Amino acid sequence: MIEQHRVALSTGITMNVATAGPADAPPVILVHGFPESHRTWRDLVPHLAGDLRLIMPDLRGFGASDKPQDLAAYSTELLLADLFALADAVGVAQFALVGHDWGGAIAWAAAISGAPAIQRLAIVNSPHPAIFQRSLIDDPAQRAASQYMNAFRTPGMEAGIARMGIGTFFDKSFGAHVDLAAIPPEERQHYIDDWSQPGALTAMLNWYRASRIVVPAPGEEAAMPEWVDHVPKIRIPVRVIWGLDDAALLPVQLDGIGEVGDDIDVFPLPGVGHFAPWQAPAQVAAALRPFLTQA
Repeated sequence: MIEQHRVALSTGITMNVATAGPADAPPVILVHGFPESHRTWRDLVPHLAGDLRLIMPDLRGFGASDKPQDLAAYSTELLLADLFALADAVGVAQFALVGHDWGGAIAWAAAISGAPAIQRLAIVNSPHPAIFQRSLIDDPAQRAASQYMNAFRTPGMEAGIARMGIGTFFDKSFGAHVDLAAIPPEERQHYIDDWSQPGALTAMLNWYRASRIVVPAPGEEAAMPEWVDHVPKIRIPVRVIWGLDDAALLPVQLDGIGEVGDDIDVFPLPGVGHFAPWQAPAQVAAALRPFLTQA
């Protein structure tokens, strides 16, 4: 059973947080990506909640959580602060961390920081920041696939979405990745309701606008950012689960993945796309459960 609570954080925002599983089980914080909410994990809960305490927030700007409109409110530093403030607020000193898409970006950053609270990291279709940035400079196919990021950064994108209609935006957001007919009407409505809230589109798009990732235009000459060669190695165990049919994040994101930490393993999922947590929940859970329940 999934319960939801509003949790005030020391970072000054209030998060909507879904929970499931025994309160005394090993805690896992699962962080979703764009353009979703805690519902990313809805079909994994039956597979995982018997043995784990699942803590599934709507991240800042998404779902039923607060939606600051200032671009500065979406800096990596603040997004990381939210994560650790959430752990403090729910009384968790150490935890495993699972991230998908933008949630995975924050999860990678948290693990790279070396914070002792994080015991292990699982990533679902979210690229390591250095590998992603290199691919955006050096790999023409990944650069082309990522041009949507520049579109989302465009001033006034919200007005464009409003003109096309939230329903059409839903179809464009998911149509390239999944069979739209496979998404139940009530699930579609959840998304539309979330995105229709005042300020929701600006808040969600600000994740792209605040990011320091450089996305050159196709054919543009671009220098590699200096930070790419100075990302610390990750010292905790990491499991990377990857839907190989991801049209936005290509398999090039797995090149060199074993070198970003001391203990990295990869679970490729053939025939699965970007939204693996709800496209293939049994497969994702089968990869997550033994990893997350290790002592």
